[in-house]
Amino acid sequence: MTETTKTPAPDATPAPPALRGLIPLPAAAARALLLAGGIATAASAFLAWTWTAEFPGDLTINGYPGGLQWLTFTAGVLTALFALASYGIRGLGWLLPARNNAPLVLTALGGFTVTWFTVIAISVELGGVVNLEPGGWIAAIASLLPLIGAFALPQERTGTDGIKEALKAYIAKPDRIPAPQATAPWVQRAVITVVTIIGLGVFTYGIDTEYGELFVGYLFVVTFAMWALHTAGLLDRFSAQVAANRSFTLAMGFAAAIAFPFTQTDDHYANIGVNILIFGTVALGLNIVVGLAGLLDLGYVAFLGVGAYTAALVSGSEFSTISGVHFPFWASALTGAAASLVFGVLIGAPTLRLRGDYLAIVTLGFGEIFRIAVNNMDGDSGPDVTNGPNGISNIPDLNLFGFNFGQAHDIGGFTLGRFANYYLLMVLIMAIVVLVYTRAADSRIGRSWIAIREDETAATAMGINGFRVKLIAFALGAALAGLAGTVSAHVTYSVVPTPYQFAGSTPPNSAFLLAAVVLGGMGTVAGPLLGAALLYLLPEKLVFLQDKSLLAFGIALILLMRFRPEGIIANRRRQLEFHETGQLDVPKQTTLTDEPAVTKAGA
Repeated sequence: MTETTKTPAPDATPAPPALRGLIPLPAAAARALLLAGGIATAASAFLAWTWTAEFPGDLTINGYPGGLQWLTFTAGVLTALFALASYGIRGLGWLLPARNNAPLVLTALGGFTVTWFTVIAISVELGGVVNLEPGGWIAAIASLLPLIGAFALPQERTGTDGIKEALKAYIAKPDRIPAPQATAPWVQRAVITVVTIIGLGVFTYGIDTEYGELFVGYLFVVTFAMWALHTAGLLDRFSAQVAANRSFTLAMGFAAAIAFPFTQTDDHYANIGVNILIFGTVALGLNIVVGLAGLLDLGYVAFLGVGAYTAALVSGSEFSTISGVHFPFWASALTGAAASLVFGVLIGAPTLRLRGDYLAIVTLGFGEIFRIAVNNMDGDSGPDVTNGPNGISNIPDLNLFGFNFGQAHDIGGFTLGRFANYYLLMVLIMAIVVLVYTRAADSRIGRSWIAIREDETAATAMGINGFRVKLIAFALGAALAGLAGTVSAHVTYSVVPTPYQFAGSTPPNSAFLLAAVVLGGMGTVAGPLLGAALLYLLPEKLVFLQDKSLLAFGIALILLMRFRPEGIIANRRRQLEFHETGQLDVPKQTTLTDEPAVTKAGA
């Protein structure tokens, strides 16, 4: 009787190779180093990092963090918390529902980046490393320890090296995240409330930063923290709760927006807030044109200018060429929106039969024509309508139902200044714009926009009137921009042609508006608002870079488009468009009975 050798089954698959980290350390030692390094990083914030108070933030005090040290402390605490969660500590398991090590790498990178940025900034601004106290050296070394420990941990591989996947794991792995247990509705709403409060605090801290270095450190920590929460799977779980409580979440978002001016003691930050809302409203209108209908508009800022000039002409300014006309605000707002809508139809009707680059060139020309036209309507080069380069100034403050927006008011022990008043008005207008956007996007016309964006030829073959649908998108987006322009005219007291150009160093301009939509996330509500906030704050806070601010913005734009082309807050459809199937874990196809689908080959 001869011996037979057993052969593996044809469908047997080899065991996957053991995963290793970038640095050869035992996993237990790596986790211990990560935890100890996170604690040491947080503790180093209580030491003096420099001997002189010339560096902003006063990092000369032992026993109390200051300025950028608070950000290092926050990053160290987050690193330590994720390290404890990786040990399976009771009560912290919810921090790592995905059961992966990518969040550990990202939080460690956040602490390392902000700490070393601070140390380098001290050395550069004060004239050398001799200006560092021992605490600065300790902080630099301490922030390096968790990074070594995180890189020594095994990272998942999906065809590329582990550390690359750890740094590119911005798409969560749904099949690796255990399904959350059903929670009571009141618990979900409590979670949403807590997250809203934290979000308001984080945004308020960022907008209140007093110098550029602190804002850069803030961006480092927030970016890596949000990235870590995403790869951990926490944002996916929170998104599921938001989807189940959409109305409550929207109400909490507007409640947080209303609460913002009550957290400010300086009306200057309320001024930043109201300009962000104006910029965000215009970006949301552009999102209809670009994000939903797929039309590339490079002159969209002109519709903001149409609304602003219209409001300036009818709001009772002594420099208005229409003397004796003083509309109430609701009438001037409707007039500005209607004027922009008419211009949208007039520009869109002859040009929307074009596609792609041709349409972009035409809209770019319209934007430049508008700026040149209002600049020449001074009575010399053209009709006397806009006062030319001098614009229309001395636009009076609004007075709505006896409430004068130009005066400070005491409400509940809080003093609201002029810009805070206009900020609250813009919150109301933003609520109207969001309602219009969401209702339009979820309607039949909204589905037609998406169909036109995906494939206009196929949509036309299915019976959709492409020209009419695109014209509606163009007109509605223009009307929303004009509505924001009416408030902008009153906030700034004057309207001049200079801001209404294609590109410039500060918003609003067409290039920044388009960037806000693309970076924030096309086709979403929160995306353009977040993009507008970032793009308005960057030039405002990075003044210390002077003429290099656009260079920094360009580098950030390239990095984001490389690693997150679908935008910061992405639409699921766009994620599937921008990433290969291997990067997104697409659920297995099942039959109606939830049984695995059988292929013909296996039938």
